[in-house]
Amino acid sequence: MSDFVLSPLGLAVLGLCVGSFLNVVIHRLPQIMWRAWWRETAEFQLGDSLAWTPVFGPLPQPKDSFAAAARAIQEALSGLATLTLARPRSRCASCGHVVRWHENLPIVGWLRLRGRCSACKAPISVRYPIVEGGTAALFAACGVVFGAQPSTLLWCTAVALLIAMALIDLDTTLLPDSLTLPLIGLGLVGSLAGWTAVPLSESVIGLLAGYLVLWSVSALYGLLRGVQGMAEGDFKMLAGLGALLGWKVLPSVVLLSSAVGAVVGLMLVAFKGHKREVPIPFGPYLAGGGLAALFFAETLQSFWRL
Repeated sequence: MSDFVLSPLGLAVLGLCVGSFLNVVIHRLPQIMWRAWWRETAEFQLGDSLAWTPVFGPLPQPKDSFAAAARAIQEALSGLATLTLARPRSRCASCGHVVRWHENLPIVGWLRLRGRCSACKAPISVRYPIVEGGTAALFAACGVVFGAQPSTLLWCTAVALLIAMALIDLDTTLLPDSLTLPLIGLGLVGSLAGWTAVPLSESVIGLLAGYLVLWSVSALYGLLRGVQGMAEGDFKMLAGLGALLGWKVLPSVVLLSSAVGAVVGLMLVAFKGHKREVPIPFGPYLAGGGLAALFFAETLQSFWRL
């Protein structure tokens, strides 16, 4: 049984199921984060008189308006239904129809419904089956490249984290700590246990170098332009890739990510009218570079040895 699970076919089936769950994570995790931030704003910023003076000094605090805003936010939050990655059950965003189990089958459910809600016929995004199929294909690729061994599941986990981070960043420009930090931990634990063939010293150096490289770029951009060039989530994501793959692979990841990101950015500005001051999420390009390095590390590193 374990041989089948760890085979490319078995991992593809696992990838379909994980991809279905990733669709939930991509959709709900940002909403969970936004709720938490609004709750913290109401409780600690608007509701904490001690937070005013260190910033504004003797300027009088608008207590009544702050208190009213805090109450309004708390009342609005209390009226929302509980939202976690497990609850409530998946439902149509248009009519609230609860998705039946057979409608939620990876890819098959979408095809049977012909991409539309069974109740109101509203379109269901094609991205759902694409994420499921893409996750399945990448899990199967892990099985081919790394073989039918338990450590292959580590690489599959890394793939799932990268997919979730890429699409959440694309949608919201957020890279949650609940995804970036596990990637860092995965790299360190995998190295320490001997699952990644990356020595612990190279993993630690990769972690530090990955973070500091993008932090330095962002800091320099801030000095030159007066605005933040990148968010901290990007630093942590590259730190995770450095911990997972080792510092030697980082030049390839950064080069690939930057080159593709630059080309796409120029195309968006030239053909889509994208404003230069509007940030373009870098997470999807980091994820793409990381996946390329994960499967083609030796080939990519050979370019640097020429």
